[in-house]
Amino acid sequence: MDSPLLVVKNLSKSFAVSSGPLEGRKLSLRAVDDVSFTLRQGETLGLVGESGCGKSTVARLLMRLLEPDRGQILFRGTDLTPLSPARLRPFRKQLQMVFQDPFSSLNPRLRIGSAIGEALSIHHLAPPAEIRDRVVKLLATVGLGEQHMDRYPHEFSGGQRQRIGIARALAVQPELIIADEPLSALDVSIQAQIVNLFQDIQKEFGLTYLFISHDLAVVEHISDRVAVMYLGRIVELAPSEELYRRPLHPYSEALLNAVPVPDPEERRQRPLLAGEIPSPLAPPPGCPFHPRCRYAQDCCRFDRPALEEKSPGHFAACHFSFQVGSASPETTPSASPRCPPCL
Repeated sequence: MDSPLLVVKNLSKSFAVSSGPLEGRKLSLRAVDDVSFTLRQGETLGLVGESGCGKSTVARLLMRLLEPDRGQILFRGTDLTPLSPARLRPFRKQLQMVFQDPFSSLNPRLRIGSAIGEALSIHHLAPPAEIRDRVVKLLATVGLGEQHMDRYPHEFSGGQRQRIGIARALAVQPELIIADEPLSALDVSIQAQIVNLFQDIQKEFGLTYLFISHDLAVVEHISDRVAVMYLGRIVELAPSEELYRRPLHPYSEALLNAVPVPDPEERRQRPLLAGEIPSPLAPPPGCPFHPRCRYAQDCCRFDRPALEEKSPGHFAACHFSFQVGSASPETTPSASPRCPPCL
């Protein structure tokens, strides 16, 4: 089997925050906590979770827009984390990012042709005489025309600006694109067009995606595998079809239960997520999800479950993963023999 395109090992990032305007104490907020995953050439990995779980921080760490506290980011076997800006530059064109807000990610003082052509100049991918023709082809790839080259970002709709952001990312011929909530700032009517565009250019250019979103329906549609994050950690990682059919973590189950059912006649007893997300400044001991979990038992309050392979290719961080989905909201699962603290 070919080696993975991207390997992320034990990636962690904390931020120092003030405890309050009067106290002046500094607290540590662990935004990303020991995250590991791989990405194979040509696949799409969806990364999902509630707001504030650390998805966007992972994206910025992979792009080295933030410096990790520890961990490794291996791209084709090369660890990017210790590289200086000069040594990192050749890898910049291999990893590109499409940002959440297409307006703030574009320079308002640059015409679109210059914004896209700038990348070609910086990486010496085309002589000056050929840049305009290359930009026209890139715009055509994302559904825009030559007449758009001399316009400024404010003259475009949100969907058009996101197409421009995609064209700019494609300009340097990347292997991996990290899409950080690329649909959340768009109208629902436009989102499907952008999803189709992502899929079309993936087939045309053989791209690999890390697709970050809170929209589970979109993630199911576009992803080969899905990773679920909670309080800075990956709590489940599985092939998309398997995770949506049989989640093995209570948090994944709750996210799927919260997806609206399109058939109004269908009535299901779906246990929904209770309680509030704990503060990342003071996460609960043991399993971080136990205060909101209907399967939690005493061991969950002090023994933190590791992310383990429960079945081939399906990883979950839960002591009672094989009871997820099997208990009604009124029942309490029995202790699992896989959980030594409960014995």
